[in-house]
Formats: sequence, structure tokens, C-alpha cells
Amino acid sequence: MEVYTVIIADDHVIFRKGMKTVLNEIPFVKVIAEVSNGVELMKLMRKQSVDIIFMDINMPEMNGIEATKQVTEKFPNTAVIALTMHEEIGYFNQMIDAGANGFLLKKTTKEELEEAIKTVLEGENYYSKEFVNSMNINIPKKKKVDVDLSKREIEILELICRGYSNVEMAKKLNLSQKTIDGHRTRLLEKTGAKNAANLVMFALKNNLVDLG
Repeated sequence: MEVYTVIIADDHVIFRKGMKTVLNEIPFVKVIAEVSNGVELMKLMRKQSVDIIFMDINMPEMNGIEATKQVTEKFPNTAVIALTMHEEIGYFNQMIDAGANGFLLKKTTKEELEEAIKTVLEGENYYSKEFVNSMNINIPKKKKVDVDLSKREIEILELICRGYSNVEMAKKLNLSQKTIDGHRTRLLEKTGAKNAANLVMFALKNNLVDLG
């Protein structure tokens, strides 16, 4: 079994220790280091390659947003998953724009951590289902934007918002993965979204799907 390496970047020592314990219980994951801010992280990254970084947002010296920008620019093969107590759209947007591959709340479960890791390792984005659902409740409803989406594209967009991977969507809809890939590509083109996380925010802000 291939083992993937992880760094935890968070300024709270007790949280880091607990997080490390949980992550090391996942068979294919090994935490190789902990850092308390972005400056320490970048120094370490120059010496040590890593598969995934779990990144807190509010850290001293260099925060998680700036650190994510630097990691994605200098180490594009490393995935970044935001792990935060903040549930505001602003933090989500800033981390995604910085290049983060995922967004989790600190009250997440071991099962969701494992799912998030698998998802980003497959090259897809992962975002907390609880966060997405709460944003759907809190975002004021707007008139739908003028985007011409087919019934199938709406169906796939809703599944993306629910956190389904391409493989899961193909199985659920009885379609080939190639067909799902094509629909996802067209959704990105039509909405102007850069990635799956941006697609989710676009769909929720414009009331294109119903996750109720």
C-alpha cells in the first residue's frame, strides 16, 4: 500500500497533536511534520517534499492564505486542504483563490478526513458537506443568472455540490466516466468557474441547485 505524507500547519499545539493522532490512524497516511505558521512551513518545504498539507487559516507571521499561494506556486505537486473553524464565505473564497484543493471545518470527522484525502489525491477538490449545506441556508436567494444549462448538467452540478466524485456520479447516473468528465468541462466553461469549488459557490450564490 502506498503511503502519502502529510504536514499539519496550525499554531495550536494541542490541536496539532490530536490531528496527528487521528491522521496516523488512516492506513495510507503518515504525518511527517508539524509547523505553527507559514514561515516555518516554507522553510520545511525547501528541504522536504510532501503530498498533502492541512492548512489553518489564521496563523502568526504568515497566515494560511499567503502560505497556500506560495505552496501552490512553488510546489504544484503538493495538495493543500484548508482546515479551519471559520465558516464564512470570505475565508472559503480566499483559500480557493489561493489554490487550496479542499476546505474542511475543524469539527470534521476521521471519515471525512479520509474522504477528503482520497479526493484530492485523485486530482479533485473536496469541500466540507456541512459547510456547503450551511452556505446554502445562509446565502440570500438571487435570481438565476443567464446560463444555459441542460437538465443533465443541472443534475451533475447538484451532485458536484453534494461532494460526489466523477466515479460516484458515473455509477449513480449509469454513465461513463468520460461522459461525466465532458459534462464537468462544459459546466466550467459555461459558468466561468476555475475548479469544482468555484462551481459550488457559483451554483449556491445563483440558486441553481436545491440541496435541501
